[in-house]
Amino acid sequence: MSPTREAAPAGSGRRHAAMPFILVTVLIDMIAIGIMVPVLPHLVGTFTHSNDEQALGLLFVTAAFGVASFFASPVLGALSDRFGRRPVLLLGFAGLALSFFGTALAPALWVLVAVRLFSGTMQSNISVANAYIADISAPEERARRFGLIGAMFGVGFIIGPVLGGVLGDVNLRLPFFTAGSLALVNGLYGWFVLPESLPSERRRAFDWRRANPVAALRGLIALKGVGSLVAVIACSSLAQFMLHMTWVLYTKFKFGWGPGEVGWSLFAVGITTAIGQGVLLKPLLKRFSPRQLAVTGLLIGALSHLLFGLATKGWMMYAVVSLGLVGGAAQAALQSIVSNAADAHTQGQTMGSVTALNSLMAVLAPIVALELLRWVADRPAGDWLIGLPFFASAGLLCTAAMIAMRFFRRHAVPLPAAAGAATPAASP
Repeated sequence: MSPTREAAPAGSGRRHAAMPFILVTVLIDMIAIGIMVPVLPHLVGTFTHSNDEQALGLLFVTAAFGVASFFASPVLGALSDRFGRRPVLLLGFAGLALSFFGTALAPALWVLVAVRLFSGTMQSNISVANAYIADISAPEERARRFGLIGAMFGVGFIIGPVLGGVLGDVNLRLPFFTAGSLALVNGLYGWFVLPESLPSERRRAFDWRRANPVAALRGLIALKGVGSLVAVIACSSLAQFMLHMTWVLYTKFKFGWGPGEVGWSLFAVGITTAIGQGVLLKPLLKRFSPRQLAVTGLLIGALSHLLFGLATKGWMMYAVVSLGLVGGAAQAALQSIVSNAADAHTQGQTMGSVTALNSLMAVLAPIVALELLRWVADRPAGDWLIGLPFFASAGLLCTAAMIAMRFFRRHAVPLPAAAGAATPAASP
């Protein structure tokens, strides 16, 4: 069975049949990625000698992935518009597996940085999976189906971080060998089971001028119905990545958590995301438009980030996580609005452009968040100022909500609304 397996026909029966395939693909992918979340900062710590050095080392490691992904994502998205989603997904699985094994075997910090550069270059699975969903979904279905992708993120973060935390307590490198093995399983699943979603008549020639990240972002801004929503996506993405970058070290510095405690906290995040986007999103979208959910989700997200930073006891983090039942709807709603603004021939490049924008924010996030955390890293455990990165991310989400409200007021004609229901789910 070749990587260019026949594209799924446009019929609704095949559309529904293809959904389980891509959902399982995303689930296995997110379990593999989730495994490393509780342990990567601690692995970086084995190459450093202080909290300050550990935060700086994590900055280099995470920024390396973001820089590489920023340049590579539009290229890989455009390649998926030319050759189909399936071969690019298979390439991503191979790159992910190699990066996990490389991380497990890294003998020094500079090797870890090099491995993350490679991983960012090869890893396009999320943007291509979103394009895949757009290929097989009518515009009115996309918000709900992007929500299902978000639910798979949640389930992946139920299983992955807990498994990573348990394995990390045994050996810090063991989770990466496990994650690499899961990525290989996903590659085999994709090779033998996953169908192509993009018919040959909807493909278009690859053009380097459109695939470079600057041109891709300009094209995203120029899409009718998107415009300044690019700033909303940027602010919300930066806020979420700031949360991601600091969650492990913040909980270590403030509450003394290790890989096990972090794993269970991310388990709670995964449960909340899975319920919010897999169960609650559909009925919410029957009562509210994606625009309303986007604004509401951004405001609830701002409140949750503020409360994370103000928490004085570990159990309080679990209480705040419950706000994600509705807060996570913002990402899926924004995703559906952008996807509906693109035509059938440019979904890969459009989703790649969104990923490139997210990757740029992933470059900025460790620089901003970990620098803020370094300023307060040596304060006494429990000091409220240790939450400084979360206070900054709450401000970013408030800004995003205000820009979105202004945009929606100026563009009163609604975009195609979801009849049934709206990525990455917001998770530490």
